[in-house]
Amino acid sequence: MNKDLAGGIALLALAGGYFWSTETIPNSMLDDAFGPRGLPVVLSGLLALLALILIVRSLIGMRTPVADTIANDEEEVDHESSLPRALGLLAIGFGYVLLLPVLGYPLTIALMIAAIAFYEGAPRDWKIPATAAFGGLLFWLLFDKFLGVGQPAGLFF
Repeated sequence: MNKDLAGGIALLALAGGYFWSTETIPNSMLDDAFGPRGLPVVLSGLLALLALILIVRSLIGMRTPVADTIANDEEEVDHESSLPRALGLLAIGFGYVLLLPVLGYPLTIALMIAAIAFYEGAPRDWKIPATAAFGGLLFWLLFDKFLGVGQPAGLFF
């Protein structure tokens, strides 16, 4: 059994346990249509879906040992972790916290998406700013408008 299969099975068990624990959340007279269990149930379903995808990919990879060997070779090169790299990501997070009260949530999250993409070595083309702008707008709409979780307002937005 490879590590992806074991991880997928563990995540599937975790999703099942998380879903089971959501059933213990009591209903309230103040519940809305979504209810207090809505988001946890959706999250447990997404976790189960991702676990199943990981399991299926692992089983397909077991059938092709050459592809698994190539993937392992690439994984060693792509995932070199070091203290300076971690400190760089921490600095991006610190910059996010500093800029948030000035620029507001949508613009700051867009800048963080772009900064992380560039920091991780993404090509310097039009796709990164477009993705960052779309991501900032998407996260703002998701949290502020759809879920009703107010995000910090800045001087600009």
